[in-house]
Amino acid sequence: MTPALHTSALTSLPLLARGKVRDNYAVGSDRILMVASDRISAFDVIMGEPIPGKGALLTQLSLFWFEQLGPKGLNICPIHLTGDAPESVVSAEEAPQVTGRSMLVQRLKPIPVEAVVRGYLAGSGWKEYQASRSVCGVPLPEGLQNASKLPAPIYTPAAKAEVGEHDENITFEQTVAMIGSELAAQIRDVSIRLYQAAAEIALKKGIIIADTKFEFGLDPQGQLVLMDEVLTPDSSRYWPADQYAVGRNPPSYDKQFLRDWLETAQVGGKPWDKTPPAPRLPREVIENTAAKYQEALVRLLG
Repeated sequence: MTPALHTSALTSLPLLARGKVRDNYAVGSDRILMVASDRISAFDVIMGEPIPGKGALLTQLSLFWFEQLGPKGLNICPIHLTGDAPESVVSAEEAPQVTGRSMLVQRLKPIPVEAVVRGYLAGSGWKEYQASRSVCGVPLPEGLQNASKLPAPIYTPAAKAEVGEHDENITFEQTVAMIGSELAAQIRDVSIRLYQAAAEIALKKGIIIADTKFEFGLDPQGQLVLMDEVLTPDSSRYWPADQYAVGRNPPSYDKQFLRDWLETAQVGGKPWDKTPPAPRLPREVIENTAAKYQEALVRLLG
């Protein structure tokens, strides 16, 4: 296995931004090199230790879904991939930081809305339903339980936050006020179609996609384009279908193992308060988290 990469350090391209996982570099004025590091965050705090292989795995899964849902597959929505090799825009010395973990993409005007689609009641949605019989302002029928499949997928957008801040759930009407009714409706409708198609594909592979979030941008012609990562365990809640039962949380192929450990972790003899710096991750947590991601990849891609 190639060494873990916590933070990329390319000097042949100007750095645009570092996110929780991705380091973005400018390639001219019209393209971006997105490098998926092996960083992992939980509770919006980036951990000091990387998860070996995570960046490559997220990239593989994103490329799989772009192929399934984009112009080469079901053609639900244009995608931001250029089709060019990421190694073609960096020096030979820097290629090892890029190979297998990067995407060379169009530079788009990002839309400041996280397009969240939920097909099942889970996490914060389940908590909210118990209190109000709704999720993010979307009314739901009585009698649902934890992990219940919803009568139909619902769209519950969020406002994108800066790194280290929490995304904020907003109503569809708030997205209309932010970006206009036509674009807001287009994002909602495309997001639900993407989720339904992906959920059907995943279920045939033994995975339930309980919920996910998409990100979109506009190209120079004003066309809506699917961008960033798509349908990875970082942006979605993956459940093994053979362990699914209504009324309890199924084990998930994501950061849940890490989150559970952090809930009991201590810093300076006190429970961690979910602010930086994060506790040091023991080897067992790193290995178990890596194994969960790997299992999702194997189930989907074989």
